[in-house]
Amino acid sequence: MTGKGDTVRGTREMSMPLAPDWRLLPTAVRAVVIVALTVACVATPGFFSLPNILSLLTTVSFMGCVAVGMTLITISGNIMSFSLGATAGAAAMVFIVAVNIGGIGIGLIAALAVAALVSAAQGFAVGWVRANPIIVSIAAVALIYGTAEIFTRHSSIYFKPGTGIEILRGKLGGVPLEFVVLLCVTAAGQFILYLTRFGRNLYMMGSSFRAAEAAGVKTWRTVTGAYLWAGAFTGLAGVMLAIRYDGANMDYGVGYEYDAIAAVLVGGTLMKGGHGSALRTLAGAMIIAIVQAMLLLRGFRQEWQYLFTGLIVLAVILLHSSGERR
Repeated sequence: MTGKGDTVRGTREMSMPLAPDWRLLPTAVRAVVIVALTVACVATPGFFSLPNILSLLTTVSFMGCVAVGMTLITISGNIMSFSLGATAGAAAMVFIVAVNIGGIGIGLIAALAVAALVSAAQGFAVGWVRANPIIVSIAAVALIYGTAEIFTRHSSIYFKPGTGIEILRGKLGGVPLEFVVLLCVTAAGQFILYLTRFGRNLYMMGSSFRAAEAAGVKTWRTVTGAYLWAGAFTGLAGVMLAIRYDGANMDYGVGYEYDAIAAVLVGGTLMKGGHGSALRTLAGAMIIAIVQAMLLLRGFRQEWQYLFTGLIVLAVILLHSSGERR
């Protein structure tokens, strides 16, 4: 027999409206933004022209490679690195010097090795010494730029004639080679995160550092590995920049770290770590590149592109913070 109290309580529960799931707010807002962005692209003259599409795919490739590397660092719970832009510029210069001396193969190995080691050293400082990742990356920027200034005196360097670098500026099936490299980097990042023990350790560390340590994860090795892969992927971006522009200086990498941060956050990777993927970062990079291309076609100067990118990052951070509080 059902009591009167149970009947009243049941009536109240049925009459109360369901509370909204605020955790879905960032996803809903992204959906609205994508629809609005699509409409804006259609309304922008020349956006879907072949030259603009090819330019867009090339531009997103540089940012995307840096962003995929940044994703590994962020998922591990170490927020992000402000030194990856400088690392890309340094890798571009190392690549040109090494190509001029020993050929394309030597240049590729040298550029990736330098970028990976520079970034891994920061990972070691963060993982072993437990230094603040933001402070470490800021110090690394100063060291990278300072070292480059000593050797180059802020001058540009170029490929010597006859290096054969021209063959790397083509297309594959009509698609720029840079974008093909980005797809390979994204696939590699996704494989590392989802199909390796190292990737699972990254997620565990980002979710709970203490739980990862209790589970026997060598946290300093995992952090160092995340930074090493980030450096290697960023090194590829530097190589592609050098090939595309037939030269390099340290200014070539300026701004890519901020675009990469925007791509990572727009893609849905949490700043506190433990959640995200390379594929989502690729989607975030595409959104940022589309916004920048659309602004360029509408006559906005570069400083306006930086402003809109910053506003996007701020909006995403506020959305995630709002969803977590609720």
